[in-house]
Amino acid sequence: MVDPHHAAHWYPTAAYLYVLWLDALALAWEYLRRHPDYRLDWRRRARRPDAGQRWGLRLLEDPAMDARDAHPAWLPGHDAVVQLYPDADPPVDAELFAFWRIPGHKQLLHDGRGLTLIARSPGHWQRFVLAPGLEDGMAVAYAYRGRGVTHAPDTPAPMARPRPPPAVLLELHTLHALDATLAGASLREVGEGLFGADAVADWYSDGGLRSKVRRLVRRGDALMRGGYRRLAQLPPLEKGRFEGDAKRP
Repeated sequence: MVDPHHAAHWYPTAAYLYVLWLDALALAWEYLRRHPDYRLDWRRRARRPDAGQRWGLRLLEDPAMDARDAHPAWLPGHDAVVQLYPDADPPVDAELFAFWRIPGHKQLLHDGRGLTLIARSPGHWQRFVLAPGLEDGMAVAYAYRGRGVTHAPDTPAPMARPRPPPAVLLELHTLHALDATLAGASLREVGEGLFGADAVADWYSDGGLRSKVRRLVRRGDALMRGGYRRLAQLPPLEKGRFEGDAKRP
């Protein structure tokens, strides 16, 4: 039986359903914000205002906020971020920048370097960096990292998915297992929280389930402790980087 005292915030699977609709950068934030050292840096941010760099961020973001509310300012480089520029030589049928026609819930953010636009709808995230001087109604050029500039945007992804693919469910289960582990749950308790009491009734004879839960726990820990950088398309950490930083006073 799961101890209710340490299960309150991780046990309900419904609390993780929003994970099904996150993109790679949002998932990276979900893993990063759980890192104990990152949370420590956030508490000490007045003393270390530049601490975000070691995590791949321009600025530290509040780890208490999940990806629906947080606005982490990642270091540039992710190919999902589209750069929008005023088109200096537009064709006759040039695409016009129309802020209010972009589908989804929109957020405008300034990270100290420039203006970023995030548009979210179920199953679809769009991220843009707006060049200075771009105004609503102007002809716009879309710059994709590694693919140059085009006059037309990529075809949007579907607005909704009838059934989450296995890869998305894996992230939900991984975050669920990670939270349970950070709360002090045993592997059996993690399995019960994820798959139900009936599933773990034969826990000690069901090696397959134990292995599955163990893999989820290990995967979550690895993503939290640097693996999130792959999701954010950041360079990997140098070996021992976190260990050295963790010993600072």
